[in-house]
Amino acid sequence: MNVAFIPVRGGSKSIPLKNIKPISGRPLVYWTVKAACGCKYIDKVFVATDSDKIKETVEGFKEGSEAEFFKKAEVIGRSAESASDTASTEFAMLEFADKMEFDNIVLVQATSPLLVSSDLDRGFEAFGEENVDSVLSVVRQKRFHWGNDENGFAHPTNYDVFHRPRRQEFDGYLVENGAFYISSKEDLLKSKNRVSGNIKAVEMNEDTLFEIDEPSDWVIIEALMKKNGITAPKEIPEIKMFLTDCDGCLTDGGMYYSEHGDEQKKFNTRDGMGFALLRNKGIVTGIVTSENVDLNKRRAQKLKLDVLEAGCKDKVAAVKALCEKYAISLENVAYIGDDINDLDVIKMVGYGCCPADAMPQVRDVAKYVTKAKGGEGVIREVVEAIINDTN
Repeated sequence: MNVAFIPVRGGSKSIPLKNIKPISGRPLVYWTVKAACGCKYIDKVFVATDSDKIKETVEGFKEGSEAEFFKKAEVIGRSAESASDTASTEFAMLEFADKMEFDNIVLVQATSPLLVSSDLDRGFEAFGEENVDSVLSVVRQKRFHWGNDENGFAHPTNYDVFHRPRRQEFDGYLVENGAFYISSKEDLLKSKNRVSGNIKAVEMNEDTLFEIDEPSDWVIIEALMKKNGITAPKEIPEIKMFLTDCDGCLTDGGMYYSEHGDEQKKFNTRDGMGFALLRNKGIVTGIVTSENVDLNKRRAQKLKLDVLEAGCKDKVAAVKALCEKYAISLENVAYIGDDINDLDVIKMVGYGCCPADAMPQVRDVAKYVTKAKGGEGVIREVVEAIINDTN
């Protein structure tokens, strides 16, 4: 069994109760618990705290509309000794390991809210490689280091000052960003350290170099979270335009061919009713797809959609143009996409959604991830969510 261990104490000196202070619309600890719960390799997420306020806050994540998503999470206590100013994180990990049964553990730091589920997925995939004993997260930096010699003169330590490399030709160096560390229980108990043996580094987005330690960090990280599309789920805005990608959303993404070589796709009839419900409410409907094939055109005609943007290479520009044409704000647009070419649109519109089997990068930023996979009624599920929210 793989477990996530998130130690959060109530006695922070620099920022009192910082772990439950709101950032991007949610308590700080929410973001790392969310990332851990969304990791496909983690079976259970343990939040260890000495604070009743933190316990109450985290248990609140398992209520309301997000209850299903946070079902892996459990709050456990930690001793006063392990939550003291002088206790190491390893002390808290070992205290946890003495009480709990598990095979592998990922230490997740609550002060790294830029962590997303796909980072942890990649961490566990690296951990599963041959001869790897532990994993830690890092960021690659491309800066020139200098140090002083015994006489007080400065010298470069990682490049030749007479042959200064261009940034794109410079490998730089790896910096531990403190987001996560993975090890087996056996190695943790043996080494009494979060990593040991053959250590594999997993690179994360360079923005994740920042951790929250001081009040000034808060402003920087909140801006970076917004830049990376990491924002709190919010109430569904008034939807006036509903757009979707085709393959992987309306279909299962598969390509089928008849015995005569004709291309075929599998659509779901429930999605047709979903579009009809939207049409009855006067909502503009359409497909925005990079493919330009007759099948998509025929499906759009059958569904009586207002818009078909086929062969679209710039979806952001296409959606903005549609908003201008229909005099509709981006905030009032719902969009469903499943792959990286949908990312910018999903971040841009008021209600960006994706299927359950969308790419991890897409699931990380979508405001709504359906229970259905592509081609299994994704559109109908999102439509129902919109309609139920307005009733």
